[in-house]
Amino acid sequence: MSAGERHSLDDLLAIMARLRDPAGGCPWDLKQDFSTIAPYTIEEAYEVADAIDRKDWHDLRDELGDLLLQVVFHAQMAKESGLFDFADVAHAISDKMIRRHPHVFGDESYADLDAQTAAWEDIKAAERKAKGEQHDDSALAGVSRGLPEWKRALKLQQRAAKVGFDWPDEQPVLDKLLEEVEEVRAEFADGRDADRLQDEIGDVLFVVVNVARHAGVDFSQALRHANAKFERRFRRMEHLAQAEGRPLGERDLADQEALWLQAKRMDAPSS
Repeated sequence: MSAGERHSLDDLLAIMARLRDPAGGCPWDLKQDFSTIAPYTIEEAYEVADAIDRKDWHDLRDELGDLLLQVVFHAQMAKESGLFDFADVAHAISDKMIRRHPHVFGDESYADLDAQTAAWEDIKAAERKAKGEQHDDSALAGVSRGLPEWKRALKLQQRAAKVGFDWPDEQPVLDKLLEEVEEVRAEFADGRDADRLQDEIGDVLFVVVNVARHAGVDFSQALRHANAKFERRFRRMEHLAQAEGRPLGERDLADQEALWLQAKRMDAPSS
């Protein structure tokens, strides 16, 4: 097996097994366990999303490969521990997709997408019950604690909205955001109690997720765009400062702000 030749999924599984082989494998790969690899798995998922956001399809191919490697890595470690292997992973997700799509693989039919979504949640609830999970009648049951916190906030809001606990439109959400920001401002004025500031800033972030939900905007994508815009403008500031013969770090805040406004004007068409 060599680099450059056309490889299959079986080849990838064999490569991973060799990397984890105590006799002649890679020391770094051998040192890893589920907990050390988990952060890489999350990072690779975000890099897939970034490639899609940039519409870089060549990069997307590579990033999907990196994400697939994470699945293969976890499956190999599980196989070594006698827990399960990659074939079990493939079987489990295939079985789940068939089970959750009775309108495609069975005789079920739904009136519309809302009915299908409701049935999906019912199927998931039945799966949790079959696993012997503690019975929970809450509308919030089953919202994973392993999600990124912004995603969990969104899921909780969506679940609450299904039983009518939701703002009627975006205006009261915006009003709530202003209210929460004022509460943060008050905490700063009152002496910056760390616990209360954490609580109030958390409320602001929760409401921001709600604003994005009401706007139909993907929170993660919006933040990625904001990060990219900041990075683009900041790098332009650095270039402008360097072109004038005095690096950005040697300038006072007023001078830096002037450069920021200049960079922002240059960036205006994409802002």
